[in-house]
Amino acid sequence: MNLLAIVFVAILANNIVLNQFLGICPYLGVSKRIETSLGMGMAVIFVMAMSGIVTWIVYNYLLEPFGLVYLRTIAFILVIAGLVQLVETILKKTNPTLFRALGIYLPLITTNCTILGVALLNVQAGHNIIQTIVYAIAVAVGFTIALVIMAGIRERLELASVSSFLRGAAVSLVTAGILSLAFMGFKGMMTL
Repeated sequence: MNLLAIVFVAILANNIVLNQFLGICPYLGVSKRIETSLGMGMAVIFVMAMSGIVTWIVYNYLLEPFGLVYLRTIAFILVIAGLVQLVETILKKTNPTLFRALGIYLPLITTNCTILGVALLNVQAGHNIIQTIVYAIAVAVGFTIALVIMAGIRERLELASVSSFLRGAAVSLVTAGILSLAFMGFKGMMTL
């Protein structure tokens, strides 16, 4: 599959949050402000790209050759947790300003199922290393776009006249459902 198709499908047609329903917890929890959504999105892009590369290497050069494919989920979780800790430690020492800017977002990424989902989806699709990197970054960009769109809508909803029984989680879930339907419009154009 060509790389442009992978990007289109990952961002729009098969958006990880709005179409595959992975990462709903940070999607609903962090999408209250655009600034926090962007911070989380940038952290996810970085960690997802790094974990995509490392999990591909672990799978293709360690698990598969030694017949340990059944351990991939556990191995990928360990890799992701280790990468997040490594990134957090390096940022704390080398760039304290960026570390403070990312704040709680780095530890939250450890429990973000989109990171593990992308690693598993890459293995299932049989992507090579270039396709893995492109897919991981594109999925993270799609996650960020969905997060920022939701944050923008939620900021606008705070100023809108919404019935008392719809305020809070109810209007957020209805909005997420409508966004999911909108992104499903891209589904018929191309699929992986």
